[in-house]
Amino acid sequence: MVQRVAVIGAGPSGLTSVKACLDEGMEPTCFESSDDIGGLWKFKEVSEPNRASIYRSLTINIWKEMMCYSDFPIPADYPNYMHHSKILKYFRMYAEHFKILQHIRFQTSVKKVTQRPDFSHTGQWEVVIENKDGLEERHIFDAVICCSGHFNYPNLPLKDFPGIETFEGKYFHSWDYKGPEDMHGKRVVVIGIGNSGGDIAVEGSRVAEQVYLSTRSGAWVIRQVSDNGLPVDRFNTRFVHVMFKLLPMSFLNWLGEKKLNAMYDHAVYGLKPKHRLFSQIPVINDDLPFKILSGSVLVKPNLKEIRGSTVVFDDGTTAENVDLIVFATGYNYDFPYLPKHVMYKSGHRVGLYKHVFPPVLEQPTLAIVGFIHSDGSIMPQAEMQARFVTRVFKGHKKLPSNQTMIKAVEKDTRNIEKNYVVSRLTPLQVDFVEYMDDLAQDIGVRPSLLWLFLTDFPLFMRVFWGPITAYQYRLMGPGKWNGARRAIFTQLDRMYQPLRTRQLGPQESSTAGRLFKWSLLLVAGGSAVYYIQVHNPTLIPTLMSKLRPQTV
Repeated sequence: MVQRVAVIGAGPSGLTSVKACLDEGMEPTCFESSDDIGGLWKFKEVSEPNRASIYRSLTINIWKEMMCYSDFPIPADYPNYMHHSKILKYFRMYAEHFKILQHIRFQTSVKKVTQRPDFSHTGQWEVVIENKDGLEERHIFDAVICCSGHFNYPNLPLKDFPGIETFEGKYFHSWDYKGPEDMHGKRVVVIGIGNSGGDIAVEGSRVAEQVYLSTRSGAWVIRQVSDNGLPVDRFNTRFVHVMFKLLPMSFLNWLGEKKLNAMYDHAVYGLKPKHRLFSQIPVINDDLPFKILSGSVLVKPNLKEIRGSTVVFDDGTTAENVDLIVFATGYNYDFPYLPKHVMYKSGHRVGLYKHVFPPVLEQPTLAIVGFIHSDGSIMPQAEMQARFVTRVFKGHKKLPSNQTMIKAVEKDTRNIEKNYVVSRLTPLQVDFVEYMDDLAQDIGVRPSLLWLFLTDFPLFMRVFWGPITAYQYRLMGPGKWNGARRAIFTQLDRMYQPLRTRQLGPQESSTAGRLFKWSLLLVAGGSAVYYIQVHNPTLIPTLMSKLRPQTV
């Protein structure tokens, strides 16, 4: 029976893993190599080796209601998109509220995790650590949860850029970027158009003489400020998810691309990628289109070679007198403290069952939490993974055989490669809602739409028609939270509150608006019933039979 659990890392994944262990009555010990919680979200002026790093101005691109933990809403007065300092404050509140801090050993590095000689019987691990005094310690644990993240090892592919050794200026990886101070009056080339590359190009363009944004394949760029000025995540609903299951992906790609191009034509702006919209997670940046429009940022193709201070691009054009190159070229991932044989390789990625458990171990006592990439926030996904892991550790959920898990991993890999653009640096992508629902089903906390429709229609409306926030997974089953229903009913209030800094008179909704909302509701209800009937034909008759009055 698992009792003592080692949790490696006190970032967002580690914090929720400690809490999940406590919820299941286990004894977690969290080892954190730095002097504070937060992981990626703990800003430091100087990047530390083998640790995630962020820049001074970083603001998260996920709406606060979609990024918070399922039983601890972010304060209503916090902005909808939060600066990293606010996120760290939220983590502190979470850790203090659930008494997590007392289970963390700070300034303690994990050097090695190995199976005990009797692992096939006990599932135990020996964890070798180095404490804050530099002394080595060895501890035995019944299970281990790795939460060390995947933004620790910058990918700097200098060999792919001929002539870099002749470059007369300065170059560095975006991992080292803290602010635009070194860009004043300079000519800057940013390589890579992910979220970091876009942010750095925009911020640098405010002070630089000229910024060039070099991209190999382009990107779809979406705005955080969406229709009616609301957060774009607000429209990630179960109704939309059902539509994605019912409608052809080619049509959805066409529709989404048409809407994005109506705001700014990606071909005209030089942004249009080779892939379709829903084949890769888009770049989220409200400012980049204007910077391109104003000429502050010039979008260029892939960098071909470097000749001293001249950068040559694939189309033959050049950027002269370049002072600075920023490589926003992604990250490598590694778990240096784990034995190599415990990891199963599948395609470009580490193959994990449910993206959590190595499928080759005799005992399921090692889990990777937070090693996931999707169109949603890491916080609720890591929390769901941690809840799943601890249910397995306690024996409430039994994993299938190793062979069955390997087959499931290979099937996942084929589906990922079929539906998404993957590579060595971005080998993993999942659909946020589908993945959350899948784990929730295994745990026993997936909300039943039909049951809500029949027993609590106001809640059904908000669960199906409203944003898919993590509170939905606390309505029922293990870990049920009595505040979940209220959190769902008040989530839009928390969205509007930080915006109400200038009070206006009451506004009445029009009759046409109300009729439109009711028509959409009818369509949503019909779609939900159809979706349930197609995927589980026996569910509706079974529930209806239970609602019939019984005769004696």
